[in-house]
Amino acid sequence: MGTNLLRSTVLTAAGLAFTGGAVAGPITGAMAAAADKPGVQAERRGEKKRELDVRYEAQPNFYYCGPAAARNALSVQGKEIDVDSMAQRMGTTEAGTDSINDITPVLNKETGKDVYRSVEISDRKADEKQTDKLRADVVRTVDEGRALVANIAGTAIDTDGGVHSFEGGHYISVVGYR
Repeated sequence: MGTNLLRSTVLTAAGLAFTGGAVAGPITGAMAAAADKPGVQAERRGEKKRELDVRYEAQPNFYYCGPAAARNALSVQGKEIDVDSMAQRMGTTEAGTDSINDITPVLNKETGKDVYRSVEISDRKADEKQTDKLRADVVRTVDEGRALVANIAGTAIDTDGGVHSFEGGHYISVVGYR
């Protein structure tokens, strides 16, 4: 089930905590509306994929994955944020960023809105209900023109079939789905 989720969304993984905006919403009917939003590349009607325009920057060191993922997610909305100041506000140390709950307030402060919230899947493996909700949250948030920040824990397969192991956790920005 987790593998299907990974192959269905861009840059996400099972058994994770993620930060997103609005909850639950089917993609059907959202294609045309999303085309009017800045940074959203609309696809042909009926296709279930979308990718936001992100100004990607790699993390500058081994422990800044949280601040870098948040910086990349905010770049979708045209925000230019200094990753060092974000790391300071998140309490990031050489041990990393402790919790997605340290990232969410920074995302909301930078957007000036309370649109981001933390959602955690604490079990080792997401069940079908959690997977469906995560998928719907990703689709809805991306269709609204916002990227998400996800914390991957465990082993994941990316959309190209590559295997990645993040036993200690790793933050990424989710900028699209398919």
